[in-house]
Amino acid sequence: MAEGLRFQCQPGCTACCEQKGFVYLTDADIARVAKFLGMTPTAFQRKYVYRTKNRRRLRVPRDSQCSFLRDGGCSIHPAKPTQCRIFPFWPELVESRQEWRKTARYCPGMGKGPLIQIEAAKAQAGEMRAGYPEMY
Repeated sequence: MAEGLRFQCQPGCTACCEQKGFVYLTDADIARVAKFLGMTPTAFQRKYVYRTKNRRRLRVPRDSQCSFLRDGGCSIHPAKPTQCRIFPFWPELVESRQEWRKTARYCPGMGKGPLIQIEAAKAQAGEMRAGYPEMY
């Protein structure tokens, strides 16, 4: 990659939230979102989390891509999961020009805003790697 990447989330944009895929959760994500919603982590998991053998992810509702996506944006924005908070500085995007460009086709904030130094972008990607070691 170059010396850095430009990214600035655009007001009112929810394009990343509308993509098909899953939002994986760490223990810290579950605790933080549950607290924000005024729920216990157990109650939050019962209502919103799907478990596989090795991972936990948000359930995908029938009528949208995310239970927390509203017309005004993310209803849990202050407590959103690591995967959501770090976007687009995911390892697979930071480490591949091709993947970055592909994602920029639907994300209007990519290529805009201040230059994010590549080391800062890689540090955020590292946070995702640490949070989801079974995926990376």
